[in-house]
Amino acid sequence: MNGADSLVATLVGQGVDICFANPGTSEMHFLAALGNNPKMRSVLCLFEGVATGAADGWYRMKDTPASTLLHLGPGLANGLANIHNAKRASSGMVNVVGEHSVSHLKYDPPLTSDIEGLARPLCHWVRRAESPDTIAWDAAQAVAKASEHPGQIATLILPGDTSWQAVSATPAAPPVRTAARKAPGAARIEHVVRVLRSGEPALIVLANKATRGGALEKAGRVAAATGAVLGSQFFTARLERGAGRVPIARIPYAVAQATAFLKDFRHIITVETREPVAFFAYPDKPSLLKAEGTLVHTLVEADEDSELAFDMLLQALGAPHVAPVLQPRIETPVPTGALNPASIAHALAAALPEHCIVVDESLTTGRESMSLTMGGLPHDLINNMGGSIGYATPVATGAALACPDRRVFCMVGDGSAMYTIQSLWTQAREGLNVTTIIFANNSYAILKAEYANMGAGAPGERALSMIDIDKPSIDWLAMAKSMGVPAVAVDTAERFYKALVDSTREPGPCLIEVRL
Repeated sequence: MNGADSLVATLVGQGVDICFANPGTSEMHFLAALGNNPKMRSVLCLFEGVATGAADGWYRMKDTPASTLLHLGPGLANGLANIHNAKRASSGMVNVVGEHSVSHLKYDPPLTSDIEGLARPLCHWVRRAESPDTIAWDAAQAVAKASEHPGQIATLILPGDTSWQAVSATPAAPPVRTAARKAPGAARIEHVVRVLRSGEPALIVLANKATRGGALEKAGRVAAATGAVLGSQFFTARLERGAGRVPIARIPYAVAQATAFLKDFRHIITVETREPVAFFAYPDKPSLLKAEGTLVHTLVEADEDSELAFDMLLQALGAPHVAPVLQPRIETPVPTGALNPASIAHALAAALPEHCIVVDESLTTGRESMSLTMGGLPHDLINNMGGSIGYATPVATGAALACPDRRVFCMVGDGSAMYTIQSLWTQAREGLNVTTIIFANNSYAILKAEYANMGAGAPGERALSMIDIDKPSIDWLAMAKSMGVPAVAVDTAERFYKALVDSTREPGPCLIEVRL
């Protein structure tokens, strides 16, 4: 057994059984080890940003980390944008980054770089494997770190000689993983009980694990018992929503709408998140969105157990058996006529099948979708927590691998899609059930709105040329075909609805170009 074999065996033994890979020369022994271990699934990605984004999507649906294989420092650099997004979404991930052999590094070959320096700003744990005899311990520690709550980014640097040299000693026992989450302090629970009993308007802002499962259901019971409003930041890592689930109000993205939404709350209670802030700084607009005089109270810290906190809260309120108010089913008629944000949202509400997964990166065209699909069949919603565009198609890829029996709908603008369009190839290769919806307005439309929000006035011709992407226009049907994905273009609401429904009738990926 060499170091690479030991590494892969340890990853599998610790529950990490998938690797999103973009290998290079330094990683050939690791690649061989991946292929030789039948318990490890290897998924080829044609760009490192697809690999890291797919690992993010896997974690969001499985709550267990995936691994990635990246080629040296430049390969890690290519994947950093979606590592950033994963970190902001509290996703766990184990990155294996190849490195030159120790004896070769002294010659400063062309691909030499400061891998630790690249990794540290966005990774919680970084280590260089020094010996094939210790690599099993290193790998187990990486998995343990990635599996913490909240999820962590672990990066293990693998020199070529550490990979190919034989393991000469019996590996040390791997560290014991602790899965238990911390309990919130009793004094904090008592304080929030007093706030909720005050009768003053309160908003409970949920994030991370609190937006699904038992935590969300129990948050709904707290809201029903106290009259508090449940909310979330504009973006959520994963939200269970739709008919039969506890509804959550979303704090708007735009500063003016967000401050208007928050102005009447005397108290904001945070659960696995911080108080709401603007996504960007704008001239003469606030960064903190709460109204003057609004008090912020922490109920659950990021590393604590939100479901346990709501259990404790219900007991302290004397309301352990209060039933939550659930979202009723709203039957949305199939829309007709022109495509616009409202008709697009109505088509989605009518077409989305039960238990599908929606990955959303459509801030401009999809701005109406979330409010108008609340009463749709139950589904999961995934958003971009980090704001670095090009996350949706890789995350949809990872989510589809994590949940092969569920259809994934990836909503993405044409500008964002071009960052990581290589995802389509991986979806075709793996036969993934992903419907990619490209909103083709031939523009970075969100930037036109931001241009005005920043007080820069109306963009002139030269400024517009840096925002519009219609010269030349992108042929999305040809793009999809070139990567083995069937595609259709639609230009009316009824055709969009039909294309959505048709996409669920056959297994495998497809692409819908929504021409706006």
